[in-house]
Amino acid sequence: MSAAAITLTERQKDDLYVLSIMPLWVFTSPFLWVYSNKSILEYLQANGHHNAVSALREDLGLPDNTPDPTSPPRQLLERKWISVVRMQKKMNEMERTIATLQEEVNSAPTRRAGSDTDWVPVAPAAYTLTGHREAVTKVAFHPTFSVIASASEDFTVKIWDWETGEFERTLKGHTRNVNDLDFDSKGNLLATASSDLFVKIWDTQNEWRNSKTFPGHEHTVSCVRFMPGDQQIMSASRDKTIRIFDVASTHLIRTIVGHTAWVRCAVPSDDGRFIASCSGDHTARLIDPSSGETKMEFRGHDNAVEVVVFAPVYAYPAIRELAGLTNVDKHTRPGAYIATGGRDKLIKLWDTQNGQLIRTFAGHDNWVRALVFHPNGKFLLSASDDNSIRIWELKTARCFRTVDKPHGHFVTCLAWGRQRRGDTNPEKDTKTNGTSTAPDAQKVVYVVATGSVDQSIKIWMPNSRSR
Repeated sequence: MSAAAITLTERQKDDLYVLSIMPLWVFTSPFLWVYSNKSILEYLQANGHHNAVSALREDLGLPDNTPDPTSPPRQLLERKWISVVRMQKKMNEMERTIATLQEEVNSAPTRRAGSDTDWVPVAPAAYTLTGHREAVTKVAFHPTFSVIASASEDFTVKIWDWETGEFERTLKGHTRNVNDLDFDSKGNLLATASSDLFVKIWDTQNEWRNSKTFPGHEHTVSCVRFMPGDQQIMSASRDKTIRIFDVASTHLIRTIVGHTAWVRCAVPSDDGRFIASCSGDHTARLIDPSSGETKMEFRGHDNAVEVVVFAPVYAYPAIRELAGLTNVDKHTRPGAYIATGGRDKLIKLWDTQNGQLIRTFAGHDNWVRALVFHPNGKFLLSASDDNSIRIWELKTARCFRTVDKPHGHFVTCLAWGRQRRGDTNPEKDTKTNGTSTAPDAQKVVYVVATGSVDQSIKIWMPNSRSR
């Protein structure tokens, strides 16, 4: 063959290029084998590549006939190309999703099939609740209904339905930042603490009316809690005191003095025998509320201690394993252990009976703002100004999961949905006449709420990916 015979025109070069970019599956796929040759010819003919049509027909030994414009293969090739692109995109998305889920499964603890008992927050959140105009300071779950209350530096409290993410109402009455809130055990009353020096109670049964106001503090009220039995409330303040009030009369029962700086947080034990408090003086204390006497002081933080919580009785086995105390007396009295979090970026676990530090949990990169024990007793959840939520395995003090950047700014607060009280183990059911029943009147609800400086509240629930 002479050199002149293989000289190609520009049109022929275009036709060859069209053939060269066709995917290999056009020629090899069994699925398209019946229509492939005809589809290619139809495609080339429809796009004006007549030289390529002739060359391909001659090479394949096909008869020279005019393609039928109404034949099914006419647009088959283009449709298949588009379908393949879409399928490849979906496959890439599925591969990324599978990789993410596999990573979560590999890092998660072993869980019982069909059970949520080991569930911990995983991105994305189910709902993002917006409406506050300043930072959200605290969130609290109603003990019975699907209601959550949020406090904010915009001087208001907002009420939401956490199951639907819908806003319900705004409570106005405070004239400065609302710093904390707490429902009583039945959910009939909501107590709030504010920088306006007052504690207020709102009647949830009467259109959330502000029914009582408690004066007495001389500076910002940072914390408020109902004491077990709901007959009294306790509050902590920047005036360095903890005060206990009678709910019915609003009378001040006792003023507790001991800390030498702002009392950031104070909480009662489940049986009401003790109060655990923490302060800007770098310490936490165990206090007898009946006398105001400090029973134990806990020193070890290098900066202000922001939060303190009592460990629930069902967390004792994991804590004892961490402390190497598995062979000692296994008492189940509330108030045996507390956890503290501070501005030194650390979480510390303490034995309240002897004041000894059990373990320090290090990992956060900024102030630790909130702590909550998981209802299965195996984990501790923490929130921090480093904009993360961390989940710690209690028996090893290891952080096995981190939810990074759950909000657009610092995470200020963290709360778990209603939980059992006392020594009930969430993984155990009692049997009545062979029937499995709830071990406690208070049902464990697997839902978590977080609040942030970004003015939003986020609701975290199992299977939130599908919401």
